[in-house]
Amino acid sequence: MTTMIQMHNVSWVRGARAILHDITWEVNEGEHWAILGLNGSGKTSLLNIITGYQYPTRGEVEVLGYRFGRASLPEMRRHIGFVSSALDQFHDTLQTETVEDVVVSGKFATIGLYDAITGEDRDKAEALMESFRLQAVKGKRYATLSQGEKRKTLIARALMADPALLILDEPTVGLDLWAREQMLSLIAPIAARPCHVLYVTHYIEEIVEPITHVLLLRDGRVAAAGRKEDVLTDERLSEAFQLNIRVHWEDGRPWVSVRR
Repeated sequence: MTTMIQMHNVSWVRGARAILHDITWEVNEGEHWAILGLNGSGKTSLLNIITGYQYPTRGEVEVLGYRFGRASLPEMRRHIGFVSSALDQFHDTLQTETVEDVVVSGKFATIGLYDAITGEDRDKAEALMESFRLQAVKGKRYATLSQGEKRKTLIARALMADPALLILDEPTVGLDLWAREQMLSLIAPIAARPCHVLYVTHYIEEIVEPITHVLLLRDGRVAAAGRKEDVLTDERLSEAFQLNIRVHWEDGRPWVSVRR
């Protein structure tokens, strides 16, 4: 079995403060993971390490066969798709682009188009737009889209380069209930590709059926990691979220209530 992500005793220290403590975690081929935890639990720092933008203070990391300290991290990043609110920093450039140009730019991992585009590139972007139900906004400026349409456009953009790993960092933030469910319905076709999903969220009910495993963080440590049915228990979630939580399952999807 191919290992997609492997971390062994990974810690990260910022100044005098330890943010991550002895993280040992493995993602194998065919697995799709959700990453859960309270604010400050270490989710963002973990993503920064996975994408090679932050180097661990201690420990060993290998992502997609690239071992940190021995391999080219910029080369590794070419195989990772990333959708996050961090892309908002490119807001001014994105606003002026058409939807299809935003999608095509994913081939080059750029915001804006600066390279020659082939007919094959356009055809691939069209197919992705169709897959993500974006045909109705073809030719429109990104600035005119709804929040849900913008999020789908960015996911299509991330898939343009056929990444082996797709990181969705809280992709439903700011969406209403209908748009959220539309977004979550896209995870199944993404998971059906030769692409492994890391889905970062605060909301347990967003762990839809195609997501197979959960990494639960608390205070920069692994509270639990494994198949979602084993991790998403009343006891483990209550401890991690410091609330009296009860979990029930419907159609392979967990829902929680808080007991007073």
